[in-house]
Amino acid sequence: MSQQYSSALLERAVDEFAKLPGIGRRTAMRLVLHMLRLDVGQVDAFTDAVSTLCHDVNYCSVCHNISDDEVCQICANPSRDATTICVVENVQDVMSIENTQQYRGLYHVLGGVISPMDGVGPSQLEIDSLIERVDAGGVDEVILALSSTMEGDATNFYIFRRLQGYPNVKLTVLARGMSINDELQYTDEVTLGRSLVNRVPFTGR
Repeated sequence: MSQQYSSALLERAVDEFAKLPGIGRRTAMRLVLHMLRLDVGQVDAFTDAVSTLCHDVNYCSVCHNISDDEVCQICANPSRDATTICVVENVQDVMSIENTQQYRGLYHVLGGVISPMDGVGPSQLEIDSLIERVDAGGVDEVILALSSTMEGDATNFYIFRRLQGYPNVKLTVLARGMSINDELQYTDEVTLGRSLVNRVPFTGR
């Protein structure tokens, strides 16, 4: 039986919240009713923050991480090790690795992984820009910190093939402290930190 609403405005708000990933209509209803209990100023602050984010957010011109400026704070930080690039799938993975406090290099956000079933090929990802960064020189190591899924492994191998022409660049992968099919953002900080510190050479096998 479909939900009956006493207000078209309420129904519209529930519809919009229910479009968020992992949010069903019951949860959407609870969130909307919670918003109604807030002061108007609090609701305005919430909606302004979301609207400003969507309209004004930038992506770093170097690593493609979310940034307030053209170059993100990590890439602009002179104390970071610019000779090491950690390749990740998305911005959540950058946050996960930063939370381990075990890494002081730079990042490169691919924006996904190769997944033919989903219509995602290498050209849809930021792989060419990674190769350009390596080709510019000054990079000693590229860490492949992708999820240990079939798609992640396929992306690792593709990048490995693209970087074979740079013998002076060491290619490493996270140690398998992570279980097979684990996504990086859901791995606990201790396990992720150890996997990063104990990374091993990637041989393409």
